[in-house]
This record gives sequence, C-alpha cells and structure tokens, in this order.
Amino acid sequence: MAGWRRVILGVLGILAMTMAAGGAFADTPPKDTEENTYDKQSIIDVTSSFLGAGSEAVAKVVEKVFADLGRPNAYIMGSEISAAAVVGLRYGDGDMQHKIEGQRRIFWTGPSLGIDLGGNAAKSVTLVYHLYDTEDIYGRFPAVEGSFYYIGGIGVNYQQKGDIILAPIRVGVGLRAGANLGYLHYTRERNWIPF
Repeated sequence: MAGWRRVILGVLGILAMTMAAGGAFADTPPKDTEENTYDKQSIIDVTSSFLGAGSEAVAKVVEKVFADLGRPNAYIMGSEISAAAVVGLRYGDGDMQHKIEGQRRIFWTGPSLGIDLGGNAAKSVTLVYHLYDTEDIYGRFPAVEGSFYYIGGIGVNYQQKGDIILAPIRVGVGLRAGANLGYLHYTRERNWIPF
C-alpha cells in the first residue's frame, strides 16, 4: 500500500511541476519572427520616402539601428516641434503601424532639462521593438544614455520602457544645440501639458 502511495504522490508532484512550468512559459513574450517584424529594406524605403531624405544617409542610420536592435515590429511616422532655453518642450503626433495589430493614431510630448538652446520642426520615423500589445506604447520613455547618433543630417537616439525600445529617426529644419535629459510621453490623445 505504501508503494502505491509513493507512486501516486510522485505522479501528482510531476503534474504540479508541469503545470507550474506551463504557467511560467505562458508569460514569456512572443519571439520576433519574419511574420511579426519588418525587414530592413521595407524600413529603409518607408523612412526615406516619408522623411524626404537621401536614401544613402537613411540606409546608414537604419543599418546602425538594425545592427543594434534587430527587426522592429512597429513604426511611427509623424512630425514634431521642439524648443528649448535650458528647459525644453517637444510636441508630436503621427500614425503607428504595427505588423500584427495594424494602424493607430498616437501623440507624444516631453520635457527636457539641460544646456540646450533653440527650436526646430522635424519629421520622424520611430522604429518600435518588442511591442506585442499596442496598448503598452502609452507611457513615458526615457532616453537611453549615450545612444544619440547623427549621420548625414539624420539623427537617431534610443528610448526604453521595460522591454519596449523606441528608436526615433529625425530629420528637421531649425537649430537646437546642447545636451539635455528628458523623456517622451506617448498618449492616445493630444496633451498640451508635457509631463
């Protein structure tokens, strides 16, 4: 009788561990595949067409981002304005195209603080990584320290919230120079208060 009890307890223990492991795997985010991400050439085409910039310069920036982060599963095409005199403000809006969930309108605002002066208007294409539910885009994304690159008149930096990484690629008119710290807050509706 004691032998059967051990067998039954052993089977129950294995079932419990299997169920616990299954629950852990259920929380694992999806893997990036060719079906749920954009390839490099389509991003180069969209970016150079929208930004109106030279395809060679765009290709270099996109290749840098792909080398660092891989294939994005969404991108945002939009425009923004910014100004700063020590304290800066940025306002933008655009359309996010997600490989699985389709298109949606999005807005962003952001403050900055630092040695910064000037203003500009820019068009931007933001590559979005690890966004498996489009609702997760909403919130504050601080800049990743030391992630600014400037190639052929086109600038890109990285922003991150949790696992989601954004890479805004900008080309604009105006002059804004300096160094600052800040974040961008992505929202469903336009908001004039940048905090």
